[in-house]
Order: sequence, then C-alpha cells, then structure tokens
Amino acid sequence: MSQTQLLPVLPLDDDVVLPGMVAPFDLTSDETRAAVESAQARQPGAVPLPGIRSELPRAAEVLIVPRLDGVLADVGTVATVERVGRTPDGASAALLRGTHRARPGEPGAGPGAAAWVHAETLPEPSDARTAELAGEFKSMVLAVLRQRGGWQLLDAVQRIEDPSAIADLAGNAPYLSVQQKLDLLRTADVSERLAKALEATRAYLAELEVTEGIRKDVADDMEKQQKEFLLRRQLEAIRKELGELDGGADRDDYRARVEAADLPEHVREAALAEVDKLERTSEQSPESGWIRTWLDTVLDLPWRVRTTDVHDIAEARRVLDADHAGLADVKERIIEYLAVRQRRAESAAEVGGRHSGAVLALAGPPGVGKTSLGESVARAMGREFVRVALGGVRDEAEIRGHRRTYVGALPGRIVRAIREAGAMNPVVLLDEIDKVGADYRGDPTAALLEVLDPEQNHTFRDHYLEVELDLSDVVFLATANSLETIPGPLLDRMELVTLDGYTEQEKVTIARDHLLPRELERAGMNPGDVVLSDEALSRIAVEYTREAGVRELNRMLAKVLRKVATRVALGEAALPIPVGDGDLVSYLGRPRHVPESALPSGARRTAIPGVATGLAVTGAGGDVLFVEASLADAETGGTGLSLTGQLGDVMQESARIALSYLRSRGAELELPVGDLKDRGVHVHVPAGAVPKDGPSAGVTMTTALASLLSGRPVRADVAMTGEVSLTGRVLPIGGVKQKLLAAHRAGITTVVIPERNEPDLDDVPAGIRERLDVRPVSTVREVLEIALEPAAAPLAHAA
Repeated sequence: MSQTQLLPVLPLDDDVVLPGMVAPFDLTSDETRAAVESAQARQPGAVPLPGIRSELPRAAEVLIVPRLDGVLADVGTVATVERVGRTPDGASAALLRGTHRARPGEPGAGPGAAAWVHAETLPEPSDARTAELAGEFKSMVLAVLRQRGGWQLLDAVQRIEDPSAIADLAGNAPYLSVQQKLDLLRTADVSERLAKALEATRAYLAELEVTEGIRKDVADDMEKQQKEFLLRRQLEAIRKELGELDGGADRDDYRARVEAADLPEHVREAALAEVDKLERTSEQSPESGWIRTWLDTVLDLPWRVRTTDVHDIAEARRVLDADHAGLADVKERIIEYLAVRQRRAESAAEVGGRHSGAVLALAGPPGVGKTSLGESVARAMGREFVRVALGGVRDEAEIRGHRRTYVGALPGRIVRAIREAGAMNPVVLLDEIDKVGADYRGDPTAALLEVLDPEQNHTFRDHYLEVELDLSDVVFLATANSLETIPGPLLDRMELVTLDGYTEQEKVTIARDHLLPRELERAGMNPGDVVLSDEALSRIAVEYTREAGVRELNRMLAKVLRKVATRVALGEAALPIPVGDGDLVSYLGRPRHVPESALPSGARRTAIPGVATGLAVTGAGGDVLFVEASLADAETGGTGLSLTGQLGDVMQESARIALSYLRSRGAELELPVGDLKDRGVHVHVPAGAVPKDGPSAGVTMTTALASLLSGRPVRADVAMTGEVSLTGRVLPIGGVKQKLLAAHRAGITTVVIPERNEPDLDDVPAGIRERLDVRPVSTVREVLEIALEPAAAPLAHAA
C-alpha cells in the first residue's frame, strides 16, 4: 500500500533528478530557497537560513518536480536536504539527494512560503527479468565509465546491488535528454525502466564507437601528414648539407602552385604526380629540369579561362565592313558561319554539349586580306586572336609537340598558341596551310587532321603534355593560296571560302580608306598632308600594278609618300600636296602594265596571226596567258609538234588535241590544213621560266593555230578560256570569277567562256559583268567567229 506525505514542492526547470542522484541547488532562486526553508521549518531543532551551521539534526525532505516549458510534470522525486552552505564564490547552495519516486497530489498547508502537496510514494514492481537486465545494464554503465575515464566512480557503481538503483544510474548519463530522463522517472516498473535505459545506452555506445572510429582515422591521417612533413623537412635539411639543394623553396612552391591552380581534375592528378617525382629527384639529375619545364607549361595554360563571346551578328557585319572593302560574298559566308555558331553555342549551353563547328579555309591569292579577315572574325566575336605560321613546317612534332624524352622538348604550336592567347577559346589562324611539307620527320598535315576535326579535337593530346586538351571551343581558320598541295583528307575537314581578288573600284576604295591613312601614319604625316585623287588611285591600280590583292598597290602608295617626304625635306615642296593622275609619272615613273588593247595596233602581241590571249588561274590569282604558234617552212623546218614554255602533261595534251581537231575538221572551217603533214608546228607559252599546266588553255591553243593557218589575227580585246575536245566541243573549266577579274585588270573587253560555265557568272561582281562582254560558247567554230579578225579575203585563199 502506497504512503502519502506532505512535502514542499521544489520546481526544477528543464532538468530531472532521479532517485539515488545527488544534485546541488542554487539558493539564490526564490522558489528553491522557499522550498528548502519550508522543509527545514517543519523539522524540530532545525537551524533557520542563513545559518552558520551546515548540518541539520534531522533530515528535511522536499518533492523535486521537473518543470518543462513552464508546466509541472505529473511525477517527482522525494529528496532529502543533505547539506546547506555557501559555494566558494560565497553564494548560498543546498545539496539534495533523491530517495524515491512520488506523485504530487492535493495541495496542503505547511510552514514557510513554499507550496505544499500530498506526495504519494510510487511502488516499484519487478519481475524475473529484473536481475538479468540489472546485471547487463550495470556492465554497460561500467563500460561507459571506462571509456569516458570515470575511474573514481567504478567502485561506487560496483557496490550497488538494488536493481531499481541500478536503473536510476541512467539519470547521471549526459547522453540522455531531459525528456528521456523524465520518461525513466515516470516508469516505476524496474524491468521496463532497465530496458529503456539499456536501449538508450546501446545507441550511445554505437554512436560512441562510430565517433571513436572517425576520431582515430582523423588522428591517424594527421599523424601521417605530420610524419610526412617532418620527413620532407629532414630530407630538405640533408640535401642542403650535401649541397644538392639551394633552399628547396621551388619544390615546395610547385606543389603549392599546383594545389592553388584551378586545373581540371585529370590535369591536377598528372601535375601532382610530376611534383612527387620532382621531390624524389636529385637536383643534379637532368630530369629535374625537364619536370620543372613541364610543370611551368601546364601551369601557364589557361585551363579554365574563356572569353565571353559577342553574339551580335549586326555588330559583326559592321566590323567586317569597316575592316574590308568588297568581298561581299566572303563576308556574307563569314556572317552565316557566326550566326550558325551562335545557334550551336546556345544549343550546347542548353544541353551541356561542346561548342564544335565548321573549320573555315580562306583560299585566295596573296594580298586579298585572308589574315586580316581572321583578325576581324576574332574582333567580331570578342575573342583573342593568335596566328600560327605553318609555311615551311616539315616536322610533325611542330603540331603535336615533342616527346619529353628528347632534349629541348617543347609543346606543339597549337598548345603554344593557346598559351599565348590566354584563353581556351581563341580564334587560331593557321596561316599558309598549303605550304606545309613532309619529310623523314613526319607529315604535319596528318597531325592537323585531329586538330581540325570537330568530332575529335575535344580530346586532343599533345605529345609533350600527355594530357587531354579540349579544342572544341577554338575557332580554327586556315589560309591558303593554292588548294592543290593540301591533302584531300585535310581539305575535307575544312569548309572552303574562296577570295578571288578585288575589282578596280574596290581597290580604289581600299587604297583611299585603309591603305593611304596607314601609310601616312607610317611616313610621319598627318591626314590631309598628301591627297591622292580617285583617278590617281585608279591609274595606280590599273597601270602600275596587276594583282588580285593590294600589296603592290600599298607599296606604290608608300613610294609616293617617300618621294613627297623627300621633296619636303629638300625644300622643293610644302605640305599639303595634292597628287593627281598626271603627277604619277614624276613619282612612280612610267606605267608598267599598259592594257594590250590600249597599245597601237602594230605594237600589240596579237597583231600578227598565231597569237591568242587566254586566261589562267595561278597561286597569285587570275592572269592572262598568251599562246603563240608558228608553222615551219616545208623546206627548212621539220615535221611534228614542238611544245615549249614548261608545259605540264595536261597542257601538252591540250595542244595535241587542238592540232588533231584542226587536222580532222580544218576543211569544215575552211582552213588550209592539207600541208600540215610536211610542216612542223611549234606552240610556245611565255613566260618560259614559269611552269604551267591545266586543260583550260585548249580553246586558246586551238584559236592560235587557227589564226596561224587562216592568217587572221586574233582580236586584241578578246580573251578566252575552256577545254577543247577532239570533236570541237568547248568543255567547262574552273576559276571563272578569278579569270574574269584578271581579264578586267588587263583591259580585256570580251571574254569567251564555255556555255556550261554560264551559271558561274552569278559569282562575278555586278560591276565586272557590266564592263565585260561575256560570250558563252559550246563549239570551237563559235570561238573562232568571235575571236578572229574579219577576213579580207575568203578563208580558202587566206594562207
């Protein structure tokens, strides 16, 4: 039967005291002081507070009730006041010991200011499992004390035999929450209380085991790092003593630099491996210098640096128009390329893909602005520009780099270009890609196959670096004068953009707006000091230069300015000086290129029969080509066909085909071909020192031979191009645009082209088409009707 006693209530905020626990209480709190004083007041012979005695003649009891969030619990602990006194700092305090559980009941009346209640003592039943659970929990508590270093408490715990007291030992556990302790206080059944304490302690021990394992791992790792650091310092000191290491700061610096650098993970791993190798290598070993050079190269590369692209297509067009006059179709193709690249970049950003795209090859004669176009593309895109000169490169290692086993090994030109640009997405111009050669050291064009393949260059591996380099975001542009020397597989990886040259008006615009201001600055003159009229610029372009580009035109302008500067320095003239077309002879001398049609009739090369004007394409662009034919006298000359002028196989075949056609069809054309069997034919193509080849001179050779046989000169204002067949058909050829531009530069007014090349006229600038009389033909008869001067007598008697 439970007992009830009247006790003062001592509320305990956010904590729980279980039976068997000894807890100090601060008497500065009004509630605590009131409860202790009330308990003392009921005991006979008690010493009132504050007193100088700290012992009570009889035990005073209070009911300690946990108060959580301002609410008193429904159970408490009866505790005796063991001692009352002062703490070392002078504050009043009491020491209370819990004895048993009790449930607060009805309020009662008692001495002092504390609240009194009737506390009902709770019974603590047990069963057959109690002793077993108590032994298990006691062993677990002893294990916890050993782990936490509570050796002074081991004996006290071992002496406890009461299962209820053993269960209440959990009240001292710091790993239990207030709510868990309150739950143990409410659980009067000893076996159930022991089970709850065991569950909480097992969880704590498991957590403690994990924490201890982590702590041990961390300690072992720290010990390893400290040991490694100590050994490295000792090794450094030993090397200093041996005179093999001068300070050793550079070795430590490389590791710090690699760890501080923002490198891709695979590059970081490779770099740290090389740092480890460097730290194990003697300073006297040559490998030490090789490793340092490799690390410097890797750290200098802008692995994570990328410039922000400018996707303003209208601004890109404005930049191209400002930098280059003419070349409308080329600039249009570049704008298309940039627009598609912008779309690809947006798609790649959405799906996380690579920014790969086409590789443009700018092909054309020298001086038309291929390199400057690359610079303009970079400026239009907001990217860095790097030029890689490939002319004369014969070593494959120049592209891919040298193996590190070679003395003086260096990365290839592609890696060096990216390092020079300072970003991973520059515009790289591969200049003069058609001048790359091959020898025993390998073929550089084969190494370029991977560089220029958008499907492969995201994993480009330089032989020197030996780590993957992503080139997929690099814009590659290539320039070439001739496509014949570029291997087919390499040309297949590039999209061809042809620059055929400038018209006369475009040259005047370029000279006025670009070349002249630049040359004035180079000559130390101000704008307006020398003014060249458009007529003068036009005459320089036509009569003093004959080229597809503007380099020679630029030299002529520089020469004019030098002459002006000299005259000003000698006091013969004063700035500003106007220069008209009539003044050019005094500055540049006589014209060098007078159009054939502008010469007196007797001075023209076509004034005599047997000379025809053809059109050809060379590495310098389009050009006129004269074909001369002569017929040997039957008595003084030999027979057969002689060819001179360094003609290639194809061109020699064209001459034979032309002669065979005239032998078989001469009668139809009313040509005296009967005596050809007794007279030798000689065909010569000046200049003899320049190699020539190609089928497009077939109609020109046929016309020259027909002119020779008929005695009718070829018109000086007519030029022609086309391949001829044995049946007299005029077959299509290439380079129509370049050939028409060359005809215009040479003063030709009528051009004969194959009829099947008529669609190619769409590529010719409108201004050129308007100035030229282009005659598409399909047969040799049509060519002769256009090209030969009218006969003074019937053809049958012309010979």
